[in-house]
Amino acid sequence: MKNSPGLLPSALRVFDFSFGQMLWSRRSVFLGLLVGAPVVIAVIVRMVAMTAGLPVINGAGLNGPTVFGLLIWVLFVRFVVPVLGVYYGTSLIADEVDDKTITYLFTRPVPRASILIGKFLAYLACVLLLVLPAVVVVYFLIVPIGGNIGQSFPQLAADLGMLVAGLTTYGALFAFVGAALKRPLIVGLVFAFGWESTVLVVPGYLKRLSVAYYLQALVPHSMPADSSISSLLSLFQETPPIWVSLAGLTAITVLGLWLGGRAVEKREYVLEQ
Repeated sequence: MKNSPGLLPSALRVFDFSFGQMLWSRRSVFLGLLVGAPVVIAVIVRMVAMTAGLPVINGAGLNGPTVFGLLIWVLFVRFVVPVLGVYYGTSLIADEVDDKTITYLFTRPVPRASILIGKFLAYLACVLLLVLPAVVVVYFLIVPIGGNIGQSFPQLAADLGMLVAGLTTYGALFAFVGAALKRPLIVGLVFAFGWESTVLVVPGYLKRLSVAYYLQALVPHSMPADSSISSLLSLFQETPPIWVSLAGLTAITVLGLWLGGRAVEKREYVLEQ
């Protein structure tokens, strides 16, 4: 009897036909609008800086690198990355169930878990192709305002690596949620913007049960100590060592994909009429 393909070759086959579908789907319109918003904000900031200059807060003037760091913190780390992880990750299997196409995927001679992994790789390629160039555009619009592009470039490289880690981890976690639960989008939103926002400001060990706790240690920017921005972000200053963050994000990613693959293998998906 002919052996079925292995997990990785099967996942690559699923990635091959899923990537094009995902890139040109209606979800990509939402993705484009989401990553385009920081670019529009950067253009506005650049125009304001050219005409009136950046504001002074508590006697300390803002500059391009500081504003760029704030955009990374507030827009990308705390909003864009978790939103994309929830929106895409929970839909990898759930959309197939809603569209009643999951049975066609299961009839293919591949391991069921490879369907989740292949679609996860397609998600990751799709979001990285749009998010990372948007960050680079924001960087070149903002950082030259009172800053030095050459000196700040290592921070940009660190930012890009951090965003890759965040999109990977959130995507893997919510891929499991989407494969295991019937209403995964609601659960994902509650976790990303309810649970994580709460435990990060609560003393104790609960914050270690969030992705944001490990991700924020990889952000290379520090906010100016004399500004009100510093007071706002002081709630999120408790961060683990970088090696602990990398180990934590890796563990969540691997566990999420493994549990998601197990859920796809074991769960009986009942299609609603």
